Amino acid sequence: MSVSLPPAQGGEIIDTVAVAQTELKGGTGGFWRDVFRRLRRNPTAWVGAVIVVLFVLVAALAPLLAPYPETALPGAKFITPTHIPGPGDNPAFPLGLDRFGGDVLSKLIWGARASLLVGVISTAIGLVGGMILGLVAGTFGGWVDALIMRIVDIILSVPNLLLAVSIAAILGQTPSAVMIAIGASQVPIFARLLRASMLQQRSSDYVLSAQTLGLGRGRITMSHVLPNAIGPVIVQGTLTLATAVIDAAALSFLGLGGGRPETAEWGRMLTYAQSELAIAPWLAFLPGICIAVTALGFTLFGEALRESMDPRTRAR
Repeated sequence: MSVSLPPAQGGEIIDTVAVAQTELKGGTGGFWRDVFRRLRRNPTAWVGAVIVVLFVLVAALAPLLAPYPETALPGAKFITPTHIPGPGDNPAFPLGLDRFGGDVLSKLIWGARASLLVGVISTAIGLVGGMILGLVAGTFGGWVDALIMRIVDIILSVPNLLLAVSIAAILGQTPSAVMIAIGASQVPIFARLLRASMLQQRSSDYVLSAQTLGLGRGRITMSHVLPNAIGPVIVQGTLTLATAVIDAAALSFLGLGGGRPETAEWGRMLTYAQSELAIAPWLAFLPGICIAVTALGFTLFGEALRESMDPRTRAR
C-alpha cells in the first residue's frame, strides 16, 4: 500500500517525473524494484543502455583499443596541401588521417575518454551544487527559499550554453574551466527540481505522521523527505550527461577548451575540420556522428528511466 501524490502544478520540469513513495512494508526498496523491473521491459532503455555502456567501455579501454597514442602523428608524411588520405586509402589508418597527420580512429577513441571525463565531472558539479541549494531552500522555506529561488530564476533567464561560454571565457581556455562552466550552468536546474520535489513530499501523509511523532525538521528532511525526493534528480542527472557532452563539444568548437591542436577531443576535431570540408569531409562527419550517438544513448536511457518512475505510467 502506498500514498499516491498528485502531479506537480505549473508544468515545471518535475511534472512528468516520478516522486519516490514510502511503502508500509518495503520502504523505498519496493519503488526502486518496480523501476528496475519496468526498465528491463523497456526496449528504449536497452538501446540507450547499450550505447552508454559501449561509450564507457571505449573510453575506459582507450589505451588498449587505440592504435596510436593520443597526440601521436604517425601519418604526417602522407599529408599534402591538397590531399589528406581518407578512409580506406591506407590500411594502417582505417578511418583516414587529419590535417596534422593524426590517425582519425585513434582520435575518436581517445576523444570518447575526454568527453566522458567532461560529462561526468561537469554533471557532478551541477548535481552537488544544485542539490545543496535545493536542499536548503526546500528545508527552511520562507525568505531563505524565496532568496535562493530568485537567484536561480535570474541564472535560468540566461541560456545554458551562453552562460557556460561566459564562465569558460572568464576562467580561461582550459579543460577544467570547461567542466566548471558546464557544471555551473546546470546548478539552477537541479536546485529547482529538488526543491519542487521536496515541497511536494512535505505534504505527504508520512511526513505529517513523522511530525505528529515529534521528529525534528532536520531528521524528517534527511531521513524521509530527501530520499523520497531524489528520484527526479537522478533522472535529470542522466539527461544532463547528454547535454554536457554536447556542450563540451560546443565549447571546444568555439576554441574555449584549450589544449594543443592535435589533442584528441571531438569538439576540437570539428573545429579543425572546418577548413578541410572540401577535401576531407569525413573529418567533420565522424566526430559529429560520435557526439550525436552518445547524446542519443544518454537521452534514451534517461527518458526510459523518467517513464519508469512516472506515477501515471506506473499505475497502468
